[in-house]
Amino acid sequence: MIAQSLAIIEYLDEAHPAPPFLPADPLGRATVRSIAQAIACDIHPLNNLRVLNYLRGPLAQDDAAVSAWYRHWIGVGFTGLEQLARRHARTRRYFYGEAPTIADILLVPQVYNARRFECDLAPYPTLVALSSALEALPEFAAARPEAQPDAS
Repeated sequence: MIAQSLAIIEYLDEAHPAPPFLPADPLGRATVRSIAQAIACDIHPLNNLRVLNYLRGPLAQDDAAVSAWYRHWIGVGFTGLEQLARRHARTRRYFYGEAPTIADILLVPQVYNARRFECDLAPYPTLVALSSALEALPEFAAARPEAQPDAS
């Protein structure tokens, strides 16, 4: 069993190298890894289910407080991510380069969850454009939570 999203994605990239999830050049690879780590290490941990359940349970926060927490940390994270997207997403189809990368694979679920928690995405037009373009791809559409066999 492999745990942690980045490790799983890099394993899949190495086990099935076509299409690659990282650019060919070292600077591009480092840039994409940096973006991916910003999502996986800075944004996601503050908003994962374990944290939200802790806020609700032991800290006795109501749904309004938990949603405010979520929206606050998405806003902080997306502000920096929007700047990176404006710098690197030239076509607004992919976060970096001309094909989906690890950064794109991690972005889409964060935008999905931000919508689910009714975050105001107006300040992040580049992220929304990227996510919308990616969600239209068959591979991303097939990965949507409601498309999974165990979806309720």
